[in-house]
Amino acid sequence: MREASRDKLKAFLTLLPSMILIGVFVYGFIGNTIWTSMTDWGGMGALALEPEKNFIGLENYIDLFTGFLGGGFRQDLVNAVYYSVLLLAGAVGLGMFIAILLDQKPRGEDVLRTIFLYPMSLSFIVSGTIWRWLLAPQGGVNVLPTYFGFEPLTFSWLSSQSATLVFNWQDLLRILIYIAAFVLILVGLFLLRKDQGRAIKRWLVPGILLGAFVWLFGGIIPDALFMEEEHGFNLATLGIIMATIWQYSGYTMALYLAGFNGISQDLRDAAMLDGASQFGYYRFVAIPMLKPITISAVIILSHISLKMFDLIFAMTGPDNAETGHPALTMYLTTFRANDFARGAAIAIVLFLIAAMFIVPYLVGQYRQRGRR
Repeated sequence: MREASRDKLKAFLTLLPSMILIGVFVYGFIGNTIWTSMTDWGGMGALALEPEKNFIGLENYIDLFTGFLGGGFRQDLVNAVYYSVLLLAGAVGLGMFIAILLDQKPRGEDVLRTIFLYPMSLSFIVSGTIWRWLLAPQGGVNVLPTYFGFEPLTFSWLSSQSATLVFNWQDLLRILIYIAAFVLILVGLFLLRKDQGRAIKRWLVPGILLGAFVWLFGGIIPDALFMEEEHGFNLATLGIIMATIWQYSGYTMALYLAGFNGISQDLRDAAMLDGASQFGYYRFVAIPMLKPITISAVIILSHISLKMFDLIFAMTGPDNAETGHPALTMYLTTFRANDFARGAAIAIVLFLIAAMFIVPYLVGQYRQRGRR
C-alpha cells in the first residue's frame, strides 16, 4: 500500500509542472479570451498601454449573429460549414479509395504511396501558392482544353460571384432542425439491421416527428432576431476545397492503409472462402473494423477545416469575401481593425464549434476505457 501511494505521489509530482503550464497557458488564456470577448476593447485607444475595457456581456456575440455588420462573418460561417463537409467527404472518401487500391499490392506500391502522401509534407502556404497558379483565370487548369483543340475554360475558380444552395438567414433555426431530423433518420436507418426496436424508437420515430413538426408548424419558430439576408455556397470556394482535399487525402490514405495491413490475412481468407467478393470484403469486413480510424480522421480533419487560414490567405488573399473563413476574419478583425473584443468573440465561436467535434469523441474514448 505504501509503495502504491508513493508511486501515485511520484506520478503526481512528475505531472504537476505540465498541469500548471497547461492550466496557465491553455485554459488560462482561453478564460482570458472569453473575458475579452465580453468587453468593448477596440477602437482608437485599443493599443494604449492601459486600454479602457468595459464589460458588455454577450453584445459582441449577438452582433455577430444578428447585427448588420456581422453579415460577412455569417457568410464566412456558412463557408466554413461547406469547407468542413466537403473536406471530410472528399479526403476521407478519396483516401479510402486509394488505400483500397494500394491494398491490392500493385507494382510500384511504395512509389505510389510516397507520391500520394507527399502533399501532406507541404505547408499550406506552399500548396496554396501552387494551386493559385493552377487556378489562375488565364492559365493553369483553364488552358488545358487548348492542348486538345478546344476553347479554354472561363471559370473564375477563386473569384466567382455565383452561389448555389442559397437560403435566408432568418430560416436558420428551421434549417438546423431539419438537419437534426435528417441525422436522426440516417442514424436510425444505419442501425436498423443491428437493433430494429432501438433504431425505430430512439432514432427513426423522433427524426420523422421532428421533421414533420417543422414542415407543418415551422412558421411558429421565431426568426425576428435574425437579419433577413441570403447566404449560400459560393463557387469561388471550390478551388480551396480541391486544394485541401488534394493535400489531406494522402493522410487519410495512410491511416486506412495501415488499418488494412493490420487486419489478419486469415480473416481475409476466411471471408473469401465464405464467398465474399472483394467489394463485399471491404464493405462488410474491413471498413467496419476500421471505424476508430474513420472517427479519428473525421475529428482531425474537422479540426483542420476550422483553422484554414494560411491556405485561404495564400490562394485568395485576405480581402476576398467570396472565400472568407471565420479564422481569417478573426485575424483581420483583431490585428488589422484592432477590434480585439470582437476578434476574441469570433475565436470563442470557433472554439465552441471545434468542441462540438472533439468533446463527444473524448467522452466516447473515456467510456470505452472505463468498460475495459
